Amino acid sequence: MIFAIVGPSGAGKDTLIAGALAARPDLRRVRRVITRPAEAGGEEFEGVSEADFARRRDAGEFALHWPAHGLHYGIPRAQIDGPGDVIFNGSRAALRAARAVLPDLRVILITAPDAVLAERLAARGRESAADIQARLARAGFALPEGIAAVTVVNDGAPERGIARLLAALQPDRA
Repeated sequence: MIFAIVGPSGAGKDTLIAGALAARPDLRRVRRVITRPAEAGGEEFEGVSEADFARRRDAGEFALHWPAHGLHYGIPRAQIDGPGDVIFNGSRAALRAARAVLPDLRVILITAPDAVLAERLAARGRESAADIQARLARAGFALPEGIAAVTVVNDGAPERGIARLLAALQPDRA
């Protein structure tokens, strides 16, 4: 099964994904390709130049790719193939395209109240106050029509959010 984890900036997607991976070693995380320097921090990703990204995209290396926040993101096709459950940090705006190429995709929306998002974004220290306000304005961005998601509210201790994500990753056992 392939799970796309989506949600607004500051919702704690990377923290919850890391916790789920620690609890479930059978999960495979896709290492995204992003057009920003690898030293930029945040999740573990492969940083590439715009030219390298375009070359790889044109060669068909990505099962899915999308632009966001002035960057380009790609999900390497080779990382989603194979047995077992796969999890990736996706984009709400790319879900329609994701569903077209990954018809069995399951979507998990991680979210938190605006006050929590604002606090987390400020603590990251990567954005200006104006950037944080712009991200908060996009936080309520609706999923595309016809895309169903399981919602995980990450509004407290990481352990609680991780437990909620683990439950969402096992919908047939809930």
